[in-house]
Amino acid sequence: MNGKHYASDPQSLRALVRPDAVHRDLYISEELYGLELERLWRNTWIYMGHDSQVPKPGDFYTAEIAGSPLVMLRGRDGEVRVFLNRCAHKGTRVVSAVEGNCGSTLRCPYHGWTYRLDGSLRTVPLKGGYRETNISDSAHWQGLAQVPNVEIYRGFVFVRLSNEGPDFREYFGDSLSSIDNMADRSPEGRLEIAGGVLRYDHDCNWKMFVENLNDAMHPMVAHQSSAGIAKRLWEEEGDDGTPPMVVQQFAPFVNDYDFFDGMGVRIYENGHSYTGVKFSIHSKYSAVAEYERQMFETYGEDRARAILGENRHNTVYFPSLTIKGAIQAIRVARPLAANRTVLESWTFRLAGAPEELLKRTMTYSRLINAPTSVVGHDDLHCYSEIQKGLHAEGNEWVSLHRNYDTAENEGIAGVYNGTSEVSMRGQMRAWLKYMLPPKAAA
Repeated sequence: MNGKHYASDPQSLRALVRPDAVHRDLYISEELYGLELERLWRNTWIYMGHDSQVPKPGDFYTAEIAGSPLVMLRGRDGEVRVFLNRCAHKGTRVVSAVEGNCGSTLRCPYHGWTYRLDGSLRTVPLKGGYRETNISDSAHWQGLAQVPNVEIYRGFVFVRLSNEGPDFREYFGDSLSSIDNMADRSPEGRLEIAGGVLRYDHDCNWKMFVENLNDAMHPMVAHQSSAGIAKRLWEEEGDDGTPPMVVQQFAPFVNDYDFFDGMGVRIYENGHSYTGVKFSIHSKYSAVAEYERQMFETYGEDRARAILGENRHNTVYFPSLTIKGAIQAIRVARPLAANRTVLESWTFRLAGAPEELLKRTMTYSRLINAPTSVVGHDDLHCYSEIQKGLHAEGNEWVSLHRNYDTAENEGIAGVYNGTSEVSMRGQMRAWLKYMLPPKAAA
């Protein structure tokens, strides 16, 4: 787009987002990508990890958010804290592993400064050498810098790196009901990370993945060569009994347009949404009798049926986290560049539930979300082709027109038909809202 320097020109940012379309620069501009990290990813609530990843004192998990290396750490007091992963001395990352246990202290690998599990400074080699210097009055002695805004909700750890931006409840609102439903599916009301992470590169902008999750117009096209063939083979070669779980999970991806339109999509403020208001591709999985019995005992029959009757497909917590509550799996977007994103897929155990539920989740993740998956690679191919195609000259705009209504300009929260592109329009409105400087946004 003519005239770059988006950071200093709010009007140029506004010009990128129309009510029913967005400019291609949102996906291909490295300048915009850098600005996204500074404004969107620092000023909103980003998923860091789950507290079950650090069950014991000294357990840690590291991640990078908006260019900042972070470490989530369980203290001796049982509290989970998130720190900037840098030594107060010269900035060395104190923790270089992705996860593990550091014992009772963190030790810088460069000069040996050590820190307690609450982040406070413990020891400095030859500390007397600083006695006559002005460092004695500086922040170096305050220990590891703690992330200023951390919220743990049903075990999900979110951070906001900046002191600017909305508070947690204001940002997520009623969309947190998807996390509630996922946790409530446990007879103990608690989730636990199970196993490791499936992590792989995508040659695309992070927004392509987030948009795709509630795009109900692509499954029967993009997944015809994978799920479509599997469904046909089962119909031709399978017996007349209940299909195995792998087929139950695979086949619905190529349901027809009426199915996906009828699912419905619920839109919240700030870019959050979920598909599967009425039903979803998870709605007809075989029941597990022992699990239902446990749920009835815990919640009572009516409440248990209400919990299990919610079968939302994908819930998008814009911009970083997406969850599948009905199948106890999440995916996390970790942007690396305008054209490169790492996606993490995690599976959860429902505490107290039969192991069959975890096996079901792991089967789904291998089928759909793993680097060795089948369905996921259909999407990956499309993302890559979009990223390449957007560099072609000609039309500079990406259409978001499907089912657009000018009434959306007054607010979009509510329920819409499942194949509408309203969820994408909501994400782009949120993108613009947080990309603009506060005064310009107002």
